[in-house]
Amino acid sequence: MSESKFNLLSFSGKIKILHLTWVAFFITFVVWFNLAPMLQAIAKSLGLTSSEIKTLLLLNVSLAIPARIIVGMMTDMFGPRKVYSVLLLISSVPCLMFAMANSFEQAAIARFLLGFVGAGFVIGIRMVSEWFPPKELGTAEGIYGGWGNFGSAAAAFTLPTVALWFGGDDGWRYAIGATGVVCFLYSFVYFFSVTDTPKGATYFKPKNVGAMEVTSKNDLILMLIMKVPLYGALSLLTWKLSPNGVSLLSQTAAIAIWIGLAVLFIVDCSKAISVNKSVLTEEVPEMHRYKFKQVAVLNILYFATFGSELAVVSMLPLFFAETFTLDPVKAGMVASAYAFMNLMSRPGGGWLSDRFGRKSTLLILTAGLAVGYLVMSWVDSSWPLYLAVAAAMACSFFVQAGEGAVFAVVPLIKRRLTGQIAGMTGAYGNVGAVVYLTIFTMVDASTFFLVIAGTAVLGFVSLLFLEEPKGHMTEVDADGNVQLINVT
Repeated sequence: MSESKFNLLSFSGKIKILHLTWVAFFITFVVWFNLAPMLQAIAKSLGLTSSEIKTLLLLNVSLAIPARIIVGMMTDMFGPRKVYSVLLLISSVPCLMFAMANSFEQAAIARFLLGFVGAGFVIGIRMVSEWFPPKELGTAEGIYGGWGNFGSAAAAFTLPTVALWFGGDDGWRYAIGATGVVCFLYSFVYFFSVTDTPKGATYFKPKNVGAMEVTSKNDLILMLIMKVPLYGALSLLTWKLSPNGVSLLSQTAAIAIWIGLAVLFIVDCSKAISVNKSVLTEEVPEMHRYKFKQVAVLNILYFATFGSELAVVSMLPLFFAETFTLDPVKAGMVASAYAFMNLMSRPGGGWLSDRFGRKSTLLILTAGLAVGYLVMSWVDSSWPLYLAVAAAMACSFFVQAGEGAVFAVVPLIKRRLTGQIAGMTGAYGNVGAVVYLTIFTMVDASTFFLVIAGTAVLGFVSLLFLEEPKGHMTEVDADGNVQLINVT
């Protein structure tokens, strides 16, 4: 790839779009993860128990599960420019609500609502895929994801210092409130600075709204099966918040939510069947087909990669603080090393996919991920701090490079469904986070890391069913014209 094609120092054309979009994602991650580095200050200010702190971490990632599905659909229908701008604008509100919270209940509601900002990632996946060719797509998506994900490290590194600068028990409020203000202002910058596609290009939209399209009967069955963990994660969260867990919800409220989730699952499945009823009686022409198993494999891999990153980023400052007796500022800075690797790891995973193949890259990175978390399970207070940090950084390389490699494949499955595929895959990352953080509330850190390593092994096995993207995908524009889009 020549510099003239991919000059990151440029600020025009596709590179301008890439920079503006990763900054939008970066801001969403700063806002989403402004909680973890401030936990000790927030706990002291609001008088939170250890159980309540872990509940806030769980709530923080929960709403992103349905949000990513819905926002993915909205992105495919209305375009990433409008949807990203609206998401940034709306997300600033619960961020400011949290900064002004005076009780655990208020903080819990705000953090739950703030999970909506976690849907921002899937919007940029569609935006970047519209602007970059297949041979550059893995690298571009990796830069978008990696530099955006670095927002969690930036939050861990800077917010405790900002809070100290303001001083007093309310320093954390000013630090978190400032991130909400930035989120609000950038929504207008993004809206007036980008377009959905290059000039003259077609923006392909799905034929139906409300459910992902599939192209065979077996794919429809598989899609319905893959919906189960999404609702299962929300049911697990409800259980955790019920009297069986932290008692944030009454038993009556928990039962009502479970019934509501069951009804919603039935409606969701019915809508999916309705949208795809033609595949039950008619065979879709070969040129218009795609294999949903590709989506299913990527879902499982993102469960293990991004799901573990969300969970580990949330608990790592506390882990280092307790294991090595560090103050909040030092613990936040040390823990940021894990997310810091995003700057190079995720783009590196995308670049490796572009150069050496999607499937082979994912196999190597997933194996490394399993080994990395196995090593993390051995870390304790007897380790030198520098060695523990090195282990975390090595582990994070495989985690984040794996994420980059996953989303090097997502846009190559079906262009007009990219938002929905990214939304479902991204939602599985949050399902992983909910599962892992729930496990974290029940076990020690060593067992927690060991569980993640085990799920990575399952991800490796599922990869054996992935097919290397090749050839072309067929799309139809608004006028009915057929276009072939190269995927190799």
